[in-house]
Amino acid sequence: MKLTIQRDQTQETFTLQATKAVTLLSALYEIKSKLDPTLTFGAGCRSGVCGSCAVLVNGKEQLACSYTYHDNDLIEPLRYHPVVRDLKVNKTKAHDTIKKVVVPSHTSTKTATPTDESKTKIQTDCILCDSCYSACPVLAVNPDFLGPFALTRAWRYVAESTQRQQGHPQGDAPTIEAIQHNGIWDCTLCGECTVACPQGIDPKTDIMMLRGESGKAGYSDPNFAVQDFGTPDFGGGFGF
Repeated sequence: MKLTIQRDQTQETFTLQATKAVTLLSALYEIKSKLDPTLTFGAGCRSGVCGSCAVLVNGKEQLACSYTYHDNDLIEPLRYHPVVRDLKVNKTKAHDTIKKVVVPSHTSTKTATPTDESKTKIQTDCILCDSCYSACPVLAVNPDFLGPFALTRAWRYVAESTQRQQGHPQGDAPTIEAIQHNGIWDCTLCGECTVACPQGIDPKTDIMMLRGESGKAGYSDPNFAVQDFGTPDFGGGFGF
Protein backbone atom coordinates (compact mmCIF):
# COMPACT_ATOMS: atom_id res chain seq x y z
CA MET A 1 0.00 0.00 0.00
CA LYS A 2 1.30 3.41 -0.96
CA LEU A 3 0.51 6.85 0.40
CA THR A 4 1.62 10.09 -1.23
CA ILE A 5 1.97 13.04 1.14
CA GLN A 6 2.32 16.69 0.21
CA ARG A 7 5.36 18.06 2.01
CA ASP A 8 5.95 21.75 1.43
CA GLN A 9 6.45 22.10 -2.33
CA THR A 10 7.08 18.42 -3.06
CA GLN A 11 5.20 15.14 -2.84
CA GLU A 12 6.69 12.08 -1.20
CA THR A 13 5.39 8.52 -1.56
CA PHE A 14 5.66 5.99 1.27
CA THR A 15 5.13 2.24 1.00
CA LEU A 16 3.37 0.57 3.93
CA GLN A 17 3.18 -3.14 4.67
CA ALA A 18 -0.53 -3.12 5.48
CA THR A 19 -2.15 -6.50 6.19
CA LYS A 20 -5.55 -5.10 7.10
CA ALA A 21 -7.59 -1.93 6.71
CA VAL A 22 -6.39 0.78 9.07
CA THR A 23 -7.18 4.45 9.57
CA LEU A 24 -5.16 7.11 7.84
CA LEU A 25 -4.01 8.41 11.21
CA SER A 26 -2.61 4.98 12.12
CA ALA A 27 -0.78 4.94 8.78
CA LEU A 28 0.70 8.37 9.45
CA TYR A 29 1.93 7.21 12.85
CA GLU A 30 3.46 4.14 11.22
CA ILE A 31 5.30 6.32 8.70
CA LYS A 32 6.56 8.55 11.50
CA SER A 33 7.75 5.69 13.68
CA LYS A 34 9.25 3.41 11.00
CA LEU A 35 10.00 5.41 7.85
CA ASP A 36 10.41 9.13 8.55
CA PRO A 37 10.39 10.57 12.08
CA THR A 38 10.26 14.12 10.69
CA LEU A 39 6.74 13.73 9.27
CA THR A 40 4.50 16.30 10.94
CA PHE A 41 0.72 16.18 11.26
CA GLY A 42 -2.02 17.11 13.69
CA ALA A 43 -3.66 14.59 16.02
CA GLY A 44 -5.45 14.50 19.33
CA CYS A 45 -8.32 12.36 20.56
CA ARG A 46 -8.15 9.73 17.77
CA SER A 47 -11.93 9.43 18.15
CA GLY A 48 -13.33 12.00 15.72
CA VAL A 49 -14.02 14.49 18.49
CA CYS A 50 -11.25 17.09 18.56
CA GLY A 51 -10.91 17.81 14.81
CA SER A 52 -7.13 18.16 15.02
CA CYS A 53 -6.35 15.56 12.35
CA ALA A 54 -8.39 16.98 9.45
CA VAL A 55 -6.55 16.78 6.11
CA LEU A 56 -7.30 16.60 2.40
CA VAL A 57 -7.53 13.11 0.92
CA ASN A 58 -7.63 13.14 -2.86
CA GLY A 59 -8.89 16.71 -2.68
CA LYS A 60 -11.64 16.07 -0.11
CA GLU A 61 -11.65 16.91 3.57
CA GLN A 62 -11.40 13.95 5.94
CA LEU A 63 -10.64 13.27 9.59
CA ALA A 64 -7.52 11.10 9.50
CA CYS A 65 -8.65 9.20 12.61
CA SER A 66 -11.92 8.18 10.93
CA TYR A 67 -10.87 7.66 7.32
CA THR A 68 -9.71 4.21 6.17
CA TYR A 69 -6.96 4.87 3.66
CA HIS A 70 -6.62 3.26 0.24
CA ASP A 71 -3.71 2.49 -2.03
CA ASN A 72 -2.28 5.55 -3.79
CA ASP A 73 -4.26 8.09 -1.74
CA LEU A 74 -2.89 11.65 -1.95
CA ILE A 75 -2.77 13.39 1.44
CA GLU A 76 -2.48 17.19 1.64
CA PRO A 77 -2.91 19.89 4.30
CA LEU A 78 -6.18 21.81 4.54
CA ARG A 79 -6.70 24.68 2.12
CA TYR A 80 -6.60 28.38 3.12
CA HIS A 81 -4.46 27.75 6.21
CA PRO A 82 -0.77 28.66 6.68
CA VAL A 83 1.16 25.39 6.64
CA VAL A 84 3.37 24.95 9.68
CA ARG A 85 5.01 21.84 8.28
CA ASP A 86 3.85 18.95 6.11
CA LEU A 87 0.19 18.30 7.09
CA LYS A 88 0.18 20.53 10.16
CA VAL A 89 -1.58 23.88 9.64
CA ASN A 90 -2.11 27.00 11.71
CA LYS A 91 -5.84 27.47 12.40
CA THR A 92 -5.61 30.75 14.30
CA LYS A 93 -6.84 33.03 11.50
CA ALA A 94 -9.77 30.76 10.68
CA HIS A 95 -10.86 30.43 14.31
CA ASP A 96 -10.57 34.17 14.90
CA THR A 97 -13.54 34.64 12.56
CA ILE A 98 -15.81 33.45 15.36
CA LYS A 99 -14.78 36.44 17.47
CA LYS A 100 -15.95 38.71 14.65
CA VAL A 101 -19.48 37.34 14.44
CA VAL A 102 -20.50 36.48 18.00
CA VAL A 103 -21.17 39.90 19.50
CA PRO A 104 -22.85 39.49 22.90
CA SER A 105 -25.95 41.55 23.53
CA HIS A 106 -26.91 42.95 26.90
CA THR A 107 -30.66 43.00 26.25
CA SER A 108 -31.38 39.41 27.25
CA THR A 109 -34.54 39.15 29.33
CA LYS A 110 -34.68 35.43 30.02
CA THR A 111 -32.56 32.31 29.90
CA ALA A 112 -32.88 29.96 26.94
CA THR A 113 -34.89 26.87 27.83
CA PRO A 114 -33.87 23.30 26.93
CA THR A 115 -36.50 23.45 24.17
CA ASP A 116 -34.91 26.60 22.77
CA GLU A 117 -31.45 25.07 22.89
CA SER A 118 -32.62 21.88 21.16
CA LYS A 119 -33.39 23.94 18.05
CA THR A 120 -29.67 24.55 17.50
CA LYS A 121 -28.38 21.31 19.02
CA ILE A 122 -26.71 20.12 15.81
CA GLN A 123 -24.71 23.36 15.55
CA THR A 124 -23.22 22.72 18.99
CA ASP A 125 -21.60 19.56 17.62
CA CYS A 126 -19.01 21.60 15.67
CA ILE A 127 -15.51 20.35 16.51
CA LEU A 128 -13.64 23.19 14.74
CA CYS A 129 -11.90 20.75 12.41
CA ASP A 130 -12.00 23.46 9.69
CA SER A 131 -13.17 20.99 7.04
CA CYS A 132 -15.98 23.31 5.91
CA TYR A 133 -13.57 26.26 5.84
CA SER A 134 -11.16 24.30 3.65
CA ALA A 135 -13.96 23.21 1.31
CA CYS A 136 -15.35 26.73 0.75
CA PRO A 137 -14.59 28.05 -2.78
CA VAL A 138 -15.34 31.65 -1.75
CA LEU A 139 -12.11 31.80 0.27
CA ALA A 140 -10.14 31.21 -2.93
CA VAL A 141 -11.22 34.64 -4.18
CA ASN A 142 -11.96 36.42 -0.90
CA PRO A 143 -9.59 35.48 1.93
CA ASP A 144 -11.51 37.83 4.26
CA PHE A 145 -14.73 35.82 3.95
CA LEU A 146 -15.90 34.82 7.42
CA GLY A 147 -16.34 31.20 6.40
CA PRO A 148 -18.97 28.53 7.05
CA PHE A 149 -18.28 27.52 10.64
CA ALA A 150 -18.19 31.13 11.85
CA LEU A 151 -21.54 31.78 10.19
CA THR A 152 -22.99 28.57 11.64
CA ARG A 153 -21.87 29.77 15.06
CA ALA A 154 -23.53 33.11 14.33
CA TRP A 155 -26.79 31.35 13.46
CA ARG A 156 -26.67 29.36 16.68
CA TYR A 157 -26.25 32.58 18.64
CA VAL A 158 -28.92 34.47 16.69
CA ALA A 159 -31.43 31.63 16.91
CA GLU A 160 -31.03 31.34 20.67
CA SER A 161 -31.18 35.12 21.05
CA THR A 162 -34.41 35.23 19.05
CA GLN A 163 -35.95 32.85 21.55
CA ARG A 164 -34.81 34.61 24.71
CA GLN A 165 -34.98 38.28 23.78
CA GLN A 166 -38.38 39.92 23.85
CA GLY A 167 -38.99 42.66 21.31
CA HIS A 168 -36.07 41.62 19.07
CA PRO A 169 -37.59 39.70 16.12
CA GLN A 170 -34.34 39.99 14.19
CA GLY A 171 -32.41 38.03 16.81
CA ASP A 172 -29.22 39.48 18.16
CA ALA A 173 -28.76 42.79 16.34
CA PRO A 174 -24.98 43.22 16.81
CA THR A 175 -24.29 39.76 15.41
CA ILE A 176 -26.65 40.35 12.48
CA GLU A 177 -24.76 43.54 11.69
CA ALA A 178 -21.39 41.79 11.96
CA ILE A 179 -22.19 39.21 9.28
CA GLN A 180 -23.21 41.64 6.53
CA HIS A 181 -19.70 42.38 5.26
CA ASN A 182 -17.62 39.44 4.00
CA GLY A 183 -20.38 37.27 5.36
CA ILE A 184 -23.73 35.84 4.37
CA TRP A 185 -24.11 37.69 1.07
CA ASP A 186 -20.70 36.52 -0.18
CA CYS A 187 -21.67 32.86 0.19
CA THR A 188 -22.56 31.16 -3.12
CA LEU A 189 -24.74 28.53 -1.40
CA CYS A 190 -22.83 25.80 -3.24
CA GLY A 191 -23.19 23.40 -0.29
CA GLU A 192 -19.57 22.19 -0.29
CA CYS A 193 -19.33 23.04 3.42
CA THR A 194 -22.31 20.84 4.20
CA VAL A 195 -20.79 17.91 2.31
CA ALA A 196 -17.43 18.33 4.08
CA CYS A 197 -18.74 18.47 7.66
CA PRO A 198 -18.02 15.21 9.54
CA GLN A 199 -20.65 16.12 12.16
CA GLY A 200 -23.59 16.46 9.79
CA ILE A 201 -23.94 20.21 10.31
CA ASP A 202 -25.50 22.14 7.42
CA PRO A 203 -23.84 25.59 7.21
CA LYS A 204 -25.59 26.32 3.91
CA THR A 205 -29.01 26.19 5.55
CA ASP A 206 -27.74 28.17 8.54
CA ILE A 207 -26.54 30.91 6.19
CA MET A 208 -29.91 30.96 4.44
CA MET A 209 -31.59 31.35 7.83
CA LEU A 210 -29.25 34.23 8.64
CA ARG A 211 -30.22 35.90 5.37
CA GLY A 212 -33.85 35.64 6.42
CA GLU A 213 -33.13 37.19 9.81
CA SER A 214 -31.09 39.92 8.11
CA GLY A 215 -34.05 40.73 5.88
CA LYS A 216 -36.26 41.13 8.95
CA ALA A 217 -33.69 43.53 10.37
CA GLY A 218 -33.78 45.68 7.21
CA TYR A 219 -30.67 44.40 5.46
CA SER A 220 -30.53 43.19 1.85
CA ASP A 221 -28.04 41.68 -0.55
CA PRO A 222 -25.69 44.54 -1.56
CA ASN A 223 -24.90 42.75 -4.81
CA PHE A 224 -28.33 43.65 -6.16
CA ALA A 225 -27.38 47.32 -6.08
CA VAL A 226 -24.61 46.83 -8.63
CA GLN A 227 -26.29 44.31 -10.92
CA ASP A 228 -27.41 45.43 -14.38
CA PHE A 229 -30.66 43.81 -15.44
CA GLY A 230 -30.75 45.66 -18.78
CA THR A 231 -33.43 47.99 -20.15
CA PRO A 232 -35.73 45.93 -22.40
CA ASP A 233 -37.93 47.81 -24.83
CA PHE A 234 -41.13 46.18 -26.03
CA GLY A 235 -41.82 48.76 -28.70
CA GLY A 236 -42.98 52.36 -28.80
CA GLY A 237 -39.91 53.50 -26.91
CA PHE A 238 -41.17 52.25 -23.52
CA GLY A 239 -38.32 50.61 -21.63
CA PHE A 240 -37.89 49.71 -17.96
